[in-house]
Amino acid sequence: MKRLSIVLTLILALAIGIAGCQGLPNATATAPAAAANTTPAQAGDATAAAPADQLAETDSAASAATDATATTATSSATGRVVADAKVVPIQSANLSISASGIVKQLTVQEGDTVVADQLLLKLDDAQRQVAVAQAQANLRRAQASLAQLQAGAREQEIAQAEAGLAAAQASYTRLANAAAPGNIAAAQAGVAQAQANLQKVLEGASEDVLIAAKAEMMNAEARLRNATSAYNKVKDESDIGMRQESLALEQATIAFEAARARMQDLENGATPATVAGAQAGVNQAAAQLDTLKKSMPSDLAAAQAAVDQAQAQLDLLNAGARPEAIAIAEADVAAAVAALQQSLVSLSDTELRAPFGGIVATVNAAVGEQVSPGVALIQLADTTSWEIETSDLTEFDVVGIKPGDAVNLTFDAIPDLLLTGTVSRVRPIGEDNRGDTVYKVVVKPSQSDPRLLWNMTAVAEFGAN
Repeated sequence: MKRLSIVLTLILALAIGIAGCQGLPNATATAPAAAANTTPAQAGDATAAAPADQLAETDSAASAATDATATTATSSATGRVVADAKVVPIQSANLSISASGIVKQLTVQEGDTVVADQLLLKLDDAQRQVAVAQAQANLRRAQASLAQLQAGAREQEIAQAEAGLAAAQASYTRLANAAAPGNIAAAQAGVAQAQANLQKVLEGASEDVLIAAKAEMMNAEARLRNATSAYNKVKDESDIGMRQESLALEQATIAFEAARARMQDLENGATPATVAGAQAGVNQAAAQLDTLKKSMPSDLAAAQAAVDQAQAQLDLLNAGARPEAIAIAEADVAAAVAALQQSLVSLSDTELRAPFGGIVATVNAAVGEQVSPGVALIQLADTTSWEIETSDLTEFDVVGIKPGDAVNLTFDAIPDLLLTGTVSRVRPIGEDNRGDTVYKVVVKPSQSDPRLLWNMTAVAEFGAN
């Protein structure tokens, strides 16, 4: 309402000035100066005496002045500035997601109240879940490699290396002893003995051996007949199984079978297996003799090199991993950790969460819909308190406004509501508004009202007492 009073004052002053230019008496011509120091009602009384045709012209000029005046009006007499404004939340945001994909879950709808960090929207994250699992596996592998280097060789590996060293040393000793006096002669004697054994096997048993074997079999047969005769005399007794005759018959039977088997072996001669075994003995003795004859200094040098290599392998296992190798493994672990963190960040990018608590104003997404990064999907506002933002303060009006100034606030939709407030901040950069440069001023009301809604129009009067 105060804004209307200021506008009427300017209109009346302009009308009086126009009337003076059309030949009104000099006494009337001073009316503009007086009107500047009078109330709108007094200015109206001063013009009441003007002729009807002059009043018509005055009304026409006033109407033109009203149409030409912007929504911001400045009173040179009072120093007050009136501006259009709107109600905005103390905090609002158009929320978008940094990943592209298909909406899998939408947990809110317009008008819902949410708290900070509450899940609002989630994209399909199957591929990113797989990437996280792969990164976790790579990290575990890198950690295992590092732990293996730090732990050193196992006892079994050291034992294996020690056994390899012992074998190499034994080979070297065998070659070194090959040149010792008498070794070749002993090997030759071994070959001769093996050949004699083979010949004996091939010739079979001698006549004396066969006679002795036959005599032994006949004696065993006689003992068996005697034992059988004694057994037959008492075989009908009830305790036959416990009698001495039964045991004697069993022993005589076993002895006879053994004697007969020996006799048959001697008569049949050596078996192929026996001949093969004797031949293998000859071959082994001959190979040993050949090795001793062919042993050269170069063979001994090769054996020594094998010993040195086995010893170096054992020393390497006992020394453990080099510091450089451990450093490389540690770097691999760090890289795997970074890759896992990157995968987790990529996975979290599929979720849209509330950055602060407030009311969901708009939802521009649906389940199953493909969304792109940077596109506003949900509008969120904190409506626990309000601010008033001007929209048409020109550069000429804003120069006199500073933070902390008192402001009166009225609202078009709530005529009976009058609030006071203070200037919170003045945006330092102007914006073009139909050719005019306008500045946004934010006013903090001293109190709130439950009837206020987002984007309600308001009138802000600056410079109010």
